[in-house]
Amino acid sequence: MTLHELTEEFQQLLALAEDPETDEQILADTMEGLEGEIEQKADNYAIIIQELQSEAYKVKAEIDRLQLRKKSLENNIQRMKDSLEKAMRATDKLKFKTELYSFSIRKNPPSVVLADNFDINEVDAEYIKFADPELDKTKVKEALKAGTELGWARLESKESLSIK
Repeated sequence: MTLHELTEEFQQLLALAEDPETDEQILADTMEGLEGEIEQKADNYAIIIQELQSEAYKVKAEIDRLQLRKKSLENNIQRMKDSLEKAMRATDKLKFKTELYSFSIRKNPPSVVLADNFDINEVDAEYIKFADPELDKTKVKEALKAGTELGWARLESKESLSIK
């Protein structure tokens, strides 16, 4: 029986329990049987949840390992590019073709370089990007807990499943 079916049976049992003409012994036997089933289903769910959590941890560890590997590969690529560019400049061969590839050292578009003594406070506002405002939920929570009325926020407690 699925957890969904068990839930439906519990709802039917509730309706049965609310009926004053229901035999108490039948109700007790039915309740006992269903409780054992839902407990077994809950155990099985918990086992599967633990397996999935373990698998998610393994995936995260693999992602971290692959990100390190990616960074290492990117560093190797940059070292090889730098070495090739240095050799091309040293031999004054700034542009050439082979059977497989074309090589050239080209000019990149201009980019902004800030002075060593750069101070953001000395820059006119027109050259500054201001970040979008962000709500400080910690301060809002503290204010609400202290009894401050905020028409646009409230404290709300939720429930969640705990498996230990």
